Amino acid sequence: MDPVPALDEPLKKVLGPATAKVMAEHLGLHTVGDLLHHYPRRYEERGQLTHLADLPMDEHVTVVAQVADARLHTFASSRAPRGKGQRLEVTITDGSGRLTLVFFGAGVHKPHKELLPGTRAMFAGKVSVFNRRLQLAHPAYELLRGDAEETVETWAGALIPIYPATAKLESWKIGKALQTVLPGAQEAVDPLPGSLREGRGLVTLPEALLKIHRPHTKADIEEARARLKWDEAFVLQVALARRRYADAQLPAVPRRPRPDGILAAFDDRLPFTLTEGQSKVSEEIFADLATDHPMHRLLQGEVGSGKTLVALRAMLAVVDAGGQAAMLAPTEVLAQQHHRSITEMMGELAEGGMLGGADDATKVVVLTGSMGAAARRHALLDLATGEAGIVIGTHALIEDKVQFHDLGLVVVDEQHRFGVEQRDALRGKGKQPPHLLVMTATPIPRTVAMTVFGDLETSVLDQLPAGRSPIASHVVPAADKPHFLARAWERVREEVEKGHQAYVVCPRIGDEEDGAKAKKRSPEDEAEKRPPLAVLDTAEQLARGPLAGLRVEVLHGRMQPDDKDAVMRRFAAGEVDVLVATTVIEVGVNVPNATVMVIMDADRFGVSQLHQLRGRVGRGSAPGLCLLVSEMPEASAARQRLNAVASTLDGFELSRIDLEQRREGDVLGQAQSGTRSSLRMLAVIDDEEVIAEAREEAARVVAADPDLERLPALRTALDALLDEEREQYLEKG
Repeated sequence: MDPVPALDEPLKKVLGPATAKVMAEHLGLHTVGDLLHHYPRRYEERGQLTHLADLPMDEHVTVVAQVADARLHTFASSRAPRGKGQRLEVTITDGSGRLTLVFFGAGVHKPHKELLPGTRAMFAGKVSVFNRRLQLAHPAYELLRGDAEETVETWAGALIPIYPATAKLESWKIGKALQTVLPGAQEAVDPLPGSLREGRGLVTLPEALLKIHRPHTKADIEEARARLKWDEAFVLQVALARRRYADAQLPAVPRRPRPDGILAAFDDRLPFTLTEGQSKVSEEIFADLATDHPMHRLLQGEVGSGKTLVALRAMLAVVDAGGQAAMLAPTEVLAQQHHRSITEMMGELAEGGMLGGADDATKVVVLTGSMGAAARRHALLDLATGEAGIVIGTHALIEDKVQFHDLGLVVVDEQHRFGVEQRDALRGKGKQPPHLLVMTATPIPRTVAMTVFGDLETSVLDQLPAGRSPIASHVVPAADKPHFLARAWERVREEVEKGHQAYVVCPRIGDEEDGAKAKKRSPEDEAEKRPPLAVLDTAEQLARGPLAGLRVEVLHGRMQPDDKDAVMRRFAAGEVDVLVATTVIEVGVNVPNATVMVIMDADRFGVSQLHQLRGRVGRGSAPGLCLLVSEMPEASAARQRLNAVASTLDGFELSRIDLEQRREGDVLGQAQSGTRSSLRMLAVIDDEEVIAEAREEAARVVAADPDLERLPALRTALDALLDEEREQYLEKG
């Protein structure tokens, strides 16, 4: 009998270097254990054919179907001028629809012999359209011969697992590789404590792995999925529970505002009363700041719900208590904007001398990478002496040269734009760990908050302040109805004539190197995928065409910081009618006079991003209008996504839609942790119950045994699932 491969055995040894290389490069699978955790996306039943009727465009698909007919055509072409070119067209059916397979040239011989009418096979390829019909060009295929012992064995009897695959490695090849490593499943160490597993009636881990890859019944699949979901939810929640436990042991300086200090003076100056939500969230924050271990709070609020005001009151409370507060913004434009709005809100309270001085004022400084040397020296001195109670900056705040007198609170704006190391470096500048407030305008469903920000307490601002106007949103189908686009530009003119301003947002800047264009693309790609519209081209066309005579300017990320700031100032001052920009305006740009936004190629943006962008209009007393321009056909998934954005202003509802459409794996912020997602089976939206229960169980386990000394298998799983980098990501969150 062959030796059982160990879980940490490299795939190269078990499957050979060629297959292992493709698995590593395209699927991120390196060891036997990685491959065992590469679960089937779905299962096909032998007696039941796939629905060809609902194949997604432009995606790699695997279908099980029967050959209806096959025809060989000859044709003349530049390569075969005498009519010697050959094209094989095979029609396959599954009862719900038909699909054409096309093979050319020398590639026709093998399928011509094998794909005879009545043959059943699995086919894999990329769905494209030719002459208005769906087709697969040169698909890979695997014949299903019901009588061949090997095939039946390989495809696990009645249920055929269909794996997430790539063009370089079809699903059935992954299936065959799994048959090779499956005996290794018996080596899998079970991370769930026995009492928990038995109490919830879950199968063992080796059994779950066998059943997920070689199920004999649908009940096998359900049992395996239930178990594997618990593993993912539980191990992740244990990591977060340990983080919360460790944080609760850290010391921090309690920061309580003085009854007659700068916060009280600021509140007296406010020309409006706080919303109920702002008052409630502020109370939660003040209660956290008064304790002797660090606050870790996530403040979610809809675009325009007044998060900056809540954060400013928290910063003033810390200044009152003799400490300093730092606000970290993702871009220079946003740092400058926060500095302007905070100094305006504070008035003479921002023009103070020493901290806690009798005149109840403090200094508010800004620190960005592009500042001149003298201004920078001044700001650094104010921070080191404590003269400045509040600093607002970009990642320039993190540099070694920046020293604080007594850093008491770190506020991170737009959390998803910061790498973990950056936040952590700033927190490390306090004499003791400072309190942390993380703000995001991207609404996060409760389950995601439990999964991604499980070590932060959450506060939600869901009311808009009085005086904010509703935003009407409409999809503009530019290809089907070009006159709708013409009308969109008329609406922009009408708003400008009323004295308002407009944004036009494009996905690209437009001065990219030609290298990007030079990539080889197939003729189908050329026809269907023009490059996304660019700021520089669009601004020029609008200024010459439909918006001629209006003051049109551009704003994008590759401009010099001073130029960006100058454009924003002119726009804010009303000296620019139409700002054509990239998503650099997505967060925090506040121009109440801007009432209309046209988003070009809106289908190229994510749901949350569109919602964020839209929040830039309707910030004053006049109603806002957002037009989502797209050339995608009406039936496409992209258009359905845009219709969803147009139909609701509820960010929480949209964030659910966004998550349902993206792969759940994206949720854990791979961009920040740099590793593959650990969620393969858990669907963050659908499995709310599992996540909530796993969180409770994890808290119990960690409270009883913080170092997991009595649960070595759980420790091992924690180390494997949360490799070092991810552990740090969770720690520093």
